[in-house]
Amino acid sequence: MNKVKFIYNPYSGENTIIGKIDKIIKIHQKYGLTIVPYRISLGNTVEEAFEDIDNTYKYILMAGGDGTVDNIVNYMRKLDINLPIGILPTGTANDFAKFIGMPLNIEKACKQIIESEPQEIDLGKINDKYFINVASSGLFTNVSQQTDINMKNTIGKLAYYVKGIEQLPNFRKIKIKVSSKENEFDGDMILMFVFNGQTAGNFKFAYKSCANDGMLDVIIIEAGMVKNLFNILIKMIRGEHLEDVNGLTYFKTDNLKIECNDDVVTDIDGERGPDFPVEISCIKGGVKILGVKNIY
Repeated sequence: MNKVKFIYNPYSGENTIIGKIDKIIKIHQKYGLTIVPYRISLGNTVEEAFEDIDNTYKYILMAGGDGTVDNIVNYMRKLDINLPIGILPTGTANDFAKFIGMPLNIEKACKQIIESEPQEIDLGKINDKYFINVASSGLFTNVSQQTDINMKNTIGKLAYYVKGIEQLPNFRKIKIKVSSKENEFDGDMILMFVFNGQTAGNFKFAYKSCANDGMLDVIIIEAGMVKNLFNILIKMIRGEHLEDVNGLTYFKTDNLKIECNDDVVTDIDGERGPDFPVEISCIKGGVKILGVKNIY
């Protein structure tokens, strides 16, 4: 068990991983580990990266953003591969990697992964797909899907905000029904998050979220609070307590159902999610992750 499968997305973030590959190999060789690289591209699917996986592999190392991590984890679940994973945050936002304490410096991140023991971390599931950080719907939630890859690579996170501002003229309330044993909501909303992590676009919304408590954090901003939307968002960005904010619902659950008849999409860490209705659940300890420094 001295091999490490290294799956990387050369288009993530600002293409920074391309200039770091030699350093990644060098660091692993220093620890007696052999890197077996696999480059994601249109002609090379993630599933093909696992064709040679056997008991000689110690873990899966991945470089990319939350969407890349989701894609890889989904294939691992599909193929019943239970190896630990290590995440090198080279995407645009890197929300989940930052949440668990991964440094942006590639050398430091590699050492943190290599010198650690795997921790069992929760995984979100929406219908038949898995997500590592957040599932969402409503205003702004399809921004990443609609943002041109060249714009992302050129101006990074600013690209998301530019695209988000473009969406404001199309603002509308959305009728949803949310059912869980902890809470029920039947009304109009403008934005909804279901977090396994804590942040979206590097804004810390789910300040109570814990990565191994077997629960997801649900945040619903009701449509009736449009006039107070800016103040609510400021509170969310600052990580202030939200329990007593009128028009905002925040609760924890391990399972919920969401029904919606409006023509809106769901988003899973910047990628298109399944159509409504959806059932979202928390898979406690669903993935083993190396290098974890923080879980809440």
